[in-house]
Amino acid sequence: MSGISRRAALYALAAPALPAASDPWTVYLGARGPDSRKLVVLISGDEEYRSEEALPQLGKILAAHHGFQCIVLYAIDPAKGTIDPGIRDNIPGLEALRAADLMIIATRYRELPDAQMQFIDEYVHAGRPIIGLRTATHAFHYGANSTSKFKHYNDQDKSDWPGGFGKQVLGETWISHHGHHAVQSTRGLIAPGAQSHPILRGVAGIWGPTDVYTVQLPLSGGCQPLLLGEVLEGMNPRDKPVSGDYIIERKGQRLVKRPNDPMMPVAWTRTFSGRSGKPARVFTTTMGAAVDLQNEGFRRMLVNAVYWAVGMEGKIPASSKVDLVGAYEPTFFGFGKHKTGMRPDDFAWKR
Repeated sequence: MSGISRRAALYALAAPALPAASDPWTVYLGARGPDSRKLVVLISGDEEYRSEEALPQLGKILAAHHGFQCIVLYAIDPAKGTIDPGIRDNIPGLEALRAADLMIIATRYRELPDAQMQFIDEYVHAGRPIIGLRTATHAFHYGANSTSKFKHYNDQDKSDWPGGFGKQVLGETWISHHGHHAVQSTRGLIAPGAQSHPILRGVAGIWGPTDVYTVQLPLSGGCQPLLLGEVLEGMNPRDKPVSGDYIIERKGQRLVKRPNDPMMPVAWTRTFSGRSGKPARVFTTTMGAAVDLQNEGFRRMLVNAVYWAVGMEGKIPASSKVDLVGAYEPTFFGFGKHKTGMRPDDFAWKR
């Protein structure tokens, strides 16, 4: 298969065997669950936070424990057929979005060709649900001289779609690191008034090594903060919260910050209405590095968010099963640290 059409995607999920090792995507077949017909397409492709490792694990959890059908897509080096998040202009298999019930995206600064981008654009404007993780707030970035008809998806667009995909669809684009990157970690605290939200059912003890992003949520779209990010002094879940002011050096400037006054949202919901006029459920979290998925509370929030996004919040159990599937030893985040030579089949579900 050179691509996944709606027909091919459904065929691949119905087939008793996994796709061939040469396919540039990974399929996880959910056998049992509340609704085993739901297809989730997970799109990786970031240079820093190892979404190519996080999303296969999330896909396995959704398939193994909850019966969802999942396809994970990757940034692929077309010359070698290997996963390379440094390749910004190639994510094969986006045609699968035409059959998808949910898109989960964790890309960063992609500059996809129009032939691939059209499938994302169709999905975004079809009124179907979206989940964005970490750098999805700045998922796309087109150069000033780009002739792409989708250049308005640019994270810093200032014309037709200010803030691009991140701001217009998810609720925020890239602004800055709020905590000190790779020095201060994040403890998730339930936002006031969000305690009874179904996405937070059974959720506790959220912590991740990633730092908090600066976020200024829009008043439109019914944004509801679910989780606030308490900035900790270090990279350990037992570290104390940062208190008072602290000074950091960034690009030759001294910046004074008071990161926990106020705390920034690190997870929220909203609705987005595109060209179809149909409102879509959107969940965004600025956490989501591969190492963040080692935290049980964070995994539970993501699984619950999938149920909520596809309108199945009534079926979220008191404590969703989120056990890791298979060995999971994620690479710590950082540029140029991805595992080289990996292929989609390396993430196949070895049952």
